[in-house]
Amino acid sequence: MKLPPQPSVPRGRIAAVMRRLARAIDGLEEPAVEKIAEDQQEDPFQVLIATMLSAQTKDAVTHAASTRLFAVARTPAAMLELSPRRIERLIYPVSFYRNKAVHVLRTCEQIVTRYGGNVPDTMEELLTLPGVGRKTANLVLILAHRSGDNICVDTHVHRISNRLGWVATRTPEETELALYAVAHRKWWPLLNRYLVTWGQNVCRPVYPLCGRCVVVDLCPKIGVTRIGRS
Repeated sequence: MKLPPQPSVPRGRIAAVMRRLARAIDGLEEPAVEKIAEDQQEDPFQVLIATMLSAQTKDAVTHAASTRLFAVARTPAAMLELSPRRIERLIYPVSFYRNKAVHVLRTCEQIVTRYGGNVPDTMEELLTLPGVGRKTANLVLILAHRSGDNICVDTHVHRISNRLGWVATRTPEETELALYAVAHRKWWPLLNRYLVTWGQNVCRPVYPLCGRCVVVDLCPKIGVTRIGRS
């Protein structure tokens, strides 16, 4: 993938933002998948399925749906005992719940038949699973397999990285590639947690709460046209 020309950003500026956010997010509501990973001792299967359910779905809905589903089936083999309709009922109202139910079953089948019931621990293998893209694969590697070599980029990370002027990219895939080059490796596994938490609570897509932002002096507010009331 060829990136467009990227801004020159001192790594010290990124480190300063990350250090401030580390303190600022303490006590804020964390992303649903992060909470599930903590609650289930980073169980790779539950992290994988919860991340699949989270696509284009609000965190509260993701967490509730995942909790209902895992109360019935906590392993790939147990999940395969359920019908698509049963899974649909358990995960509703996540977005595209019918398609996700099919992907969950097909993914579980692949995990059981090809990987002995264990969630793969490489990007290449994870991407062969139905419904799994780079965002999901990266998050599973970071949260469940404790990888320090991956950056997970969702819409929040993509938006905020561009808003801060760290990158100048058009897609989350481009943002991931650009962040590997500009951010120090120590921050790679933390970028998603910090920026998603901040994006959900303060640096919102529309009307960001800049008056409450701990990094406002380090942010050029690229693309911001209207600021919300703090």
